[in-house]
Amino acid sequence: MKRLMMLASVAALALAACILISCGKGKGTGASSGEATNLVMYVIGDRPAGQDKPDANFNELLKKKMNCTLTVNWIPWADFTNKYPLLFSSGEEFDMAYTAAWLNFTSLAQKGAFKDLDELWPQYAPKNFARQSDAAKQEATVAGHYYCVPTLLATYTAYGPILRTDIMEGTGWNGKMDTFDDIEKYCDIVKRTHPELEPLDIYAQGSQWDDVYMYSLGYRSSKNATNDFLFYNPEETNPKIITYYENDKIRQFLDMMARWNKKGFFPKSALADTDSTKTQNGKAALAPHNIDFYQNVSILHPEWKFKYQAMNKYVTHLPFTQDAMVVSNTSKNPEKAMQLWDLITNDREVFDAFFYGILGTTYSLNDKGEYKVLDTNQYALSDMWAARTVEFNRNGEGTPDNYQTQKESYETFMKSGPEAERAVKFEAFAIDTSKVETEYAACLNVHQQYWWPLELGYTDAKKGLADYKAKMEAAGIEKVRAEIQRQLDAYTATVK
Repeated sequence: MKRLMMLASVAALALAACILISCGKGKGTGASSGEATNLVMYVIGDRPAGQDKPDANFNELLKKKMNCTLTVNWIPWADFTNKYPLLFSSGEEFDMAYTAAWLNFTSLAQKGAFKDLDELWPQYAPKNFARQSDAAKQEATVAGHYYCVPTLLATYTAYGPILRTDIMEGTGWNGKMDTFDDIEKYCDIVKRTHPELEPLDIYAQGSQWDDVYMYSLGYRSSKNATNDFLFYNPEETNPKIITYYENDKIRQFLDMMARWNKKGFFPKSALADTDSTKTQNGKAALAPHNIDFYQNVSILHPEWKFKYQAMNKYVTHLPFTQDAMVVSNTSKNPEKAMQLWDLITNDREVFDAFFYGILGTTYSLNDKGEYKVLDTNQYALSDMWAARTVEFNRNGEGTPDNYQTQKESYETFMKSGPEAERAVKFEAFAIDTSKVETEYAACLNVHQQYWWPLELGYTDAKKGLADYKAKMEAAGIEKVRAEIQRQLDAYTATVK
C-alpha cells in the first residue's frame, strides 16, 4: 500500500543529473582475475540494523556457488522519491535495482536507464526466462525490447473489506459481507456497540471505497492501483476509458458515502488524519485492501479474527511488473548479474539466504514452513520483492487457513468462462504517461483536491461533481484520456 500511495510524487520527478547517492560504487573486479566479482544492487527500504550478518552469510554462499559477492544498498523510504530517479542519471556504476510501474519503469526505460535484456535474459538467466508467462514478458517489453525481469510470484487484483469479527460476537450479526448494504449494516453495529472504534479506516490518502465500487461493477483501473481516476471495462468489445463523472451509477455511490458520513462511520477530519495503521492498531474496525494485507493483519492480531471478502466482479493477476528487477545501463557485469538472478530465483537455498536470512538466527520456520522474523529490531526480509516466486515465497507464521484457498479460488475463477478469460487478457495492459506527464500530474492533483472530499460526502454531490469535472477538464484530462485510449486500443487489437 505504501508503495502505491507514492505514485503521484514519483511521477512528478524529472530525471536530472545531480549528486551521487552516498553508497559504494559497483565496479566488479571481473571473473577473469580469479577474484570474486562484486555486484551492486539497489533496493528501496530502511536497512535493518543487523543486516551485516545475513549479508555476510549470503556472500559466503555466493562465493561457493558462482564466485561472486553482492553488495545491497538500501534507499530509505524517506528519501526514495528524490534518490531513486537520480540513481539512473548520476552516472554511478552499479548492476541491479528494484523497479515497478509505481517507480516509472516505462519512462525510465525509454530514457535509457536500463540494459536491453533481449539477449541477456534468455542466455544468462534461461531458467527464469522459461518460467515467465507470456503476459509477464509482454509487460517487461518497452518499445519492442525487454527491459526488466518481472516477479514470478502471482498477485491479484482482489480488493474488498477486511473486518474484525471478534467485536460482532453477541450482536446478532449475520456474517454476510458481499455487498455495500452488508458493509453498512456491519458499520451500524460497530457504531452502536463499539463507539470507541472508527467503523471505517479512512485517512489522508482518500477512502479507496470508490475503487472498490468501480471494481464491483467490472471496471479495471487504468494503472492497476488505487486512487486512480481512469477506468475501462474489459467486457466491452472495444473498451473505452472513462472517468468518474461519466459513470451513470456514480451518484448512487456518492449518495451512499454521504449517508455513511452522516452516520459517523468516519471522522469529519479523516482527510487530515495521517495515521495509516488504524486497522492494525485497533482504532478502526474495517478497511478496504488486498488479500496480502488480510494476511498481515491476521498474523499481527489473530485474536481479532479478521474476515476478508473481495468485491471485484473479475479477479485477475496484477501485472507481474508490480515487482521487477532491472540491470542498470552503467553495469560492467550484466551477464553475471543475470546469472545471479537466475540462481536466486531457481535455487531454494540461495533464495532463502537472500530473502529471509539465516535460519535460527534471523528467522525461524514452523512445521508448515511458515517463517517468523526472530528479532524485528535487528532483522527483516529483503526488500527486493521481485525475487519472490510461487514456489519459494513463504507465508508468515499465523497466516489464516483460508489465505491460500482464496488465492486458489482466484486462479480457478480466471479459467471459469469466456468473460473471466477475457478479463484475464487485459491483465498485462499498463499505461505509459510519459507523453502527458504534465497533464497527468495536474489531473492527479485535481483528483486529490476535489474528488477525495467529494467521495466522503464533505461537499454537495451535484455541485461537487460539476466542479470536479470542470477542474479535470482544465487540467487536461481529455489529452490524457486520448493518449491512454490510444494505448488501450492498440492493446485491445492484440487480444481479440
